[in-house]
Amino acid sequence: MSDPTRPRASLRTAVVWEVLKDALDRRVKASGTDTLDVLDTGGGTGNFAVPVARLGHRVTVVDPSPNALFALERRAAEAGVADRVRGVQGDIHGLFDVVERGGYDAVLCHGVLEYVDDPAEGVRNAVDALRPSGALSLLAAGLGGAVLARALAGHFNEARHALTDPAGRWGEGDPVPRRFTAEQLTELVAAAGVEVGAVHGVRVFTDLVPGVLVDTEPGAVDALLELEAAAAELPAFHSVATQLHVLGEKQG
Repeated sequence: MSDPTRPRASLRTAVVWEVLKDALDRRVKASGTDTLDVLDTGGGTGNFAVPVARLGHRVTVVDPSPNALFALERRAAEAGVADRVRGVQGDIHGLFDVVERGGYDAVLCHGVLEYVDDPAEGVRNAVDALRPSGALSLLAAGLGGAVLARALAGHFNEARHALTDPAGRWGEGDPVPRRFTAEQLTELVAAAGVEVGAVHGVRVFTDLVPGVLVDTEPGAVDALLELEAAAAELPAFHSVATQLHVLGEKQG
C-alpha cells in the first residue's frame, strides 16, 4: 500500500484517509492545539503515519517488524517529517512496554485485530492509550467481502465455509487469520469504552473491478473513488466490504 494521498493508491485508502483527516481536524479544534500526539499501532512502513505527520502532528509507530520500521524511517526522511515520526518495536499486546498509557489524542489500529490472539485485549489497549475524548480509528478485514470474493472467483465451497467459520476463514490456505462483521467490531469498541461515531465499508467495489478497466478507462479512478465514498456509510454495503472502518471517541 502506498501513501493514501496518491490518486491510484487512494482507491484502497481514500475512505479511511478522509474520515481520519476529518477526525484529526476535529480533535485539533477541540483541544486548542495545532499539533496532536498520534499513535499508529501496527503502522508498519508509515502508510498513514507519514501523511498524518505531514499535517503537522507527532506520530509514534509501534510495529513488531524491524524491517518495516527501517522503511518507515527512510520514508519519513524522504517526506521531510523525520522529526515528527518515531518508530518503536513492539505490538498491541505489549503496547505499554513501549509507549505511554493515556498519552495520545488519536490511536490508529489498522490491520491489527486480524492477527492478534485476543482482539478484545487489543482494542482495550488501543483505547487505554488514548487521552479522554481521544479518537480511535479501527480498520479490520470484513467477513462479507471475503465471502463475495470467493464466490465470484467460483470457489463456492470456500465461500460457504467462510460464512460458517468462527474466524471467518475460507480454508487452510487463507492468509487472513480472522475476519469481522460490523456488529462484532462495534461491540468490541463499545465494550472498551468508546462511543462509536461512524462505521464505513472500505473497498466495497475496488477489489471486484478488473484493474485493466480502472487503469485504461478515462475518468474511471475518480468515478470509482466517488462511488466508494457514496457507499461507504450505507449499512447495506458494510456486509460486502473487504474492510470495515470504525471511528469512535473515548468516553470520559
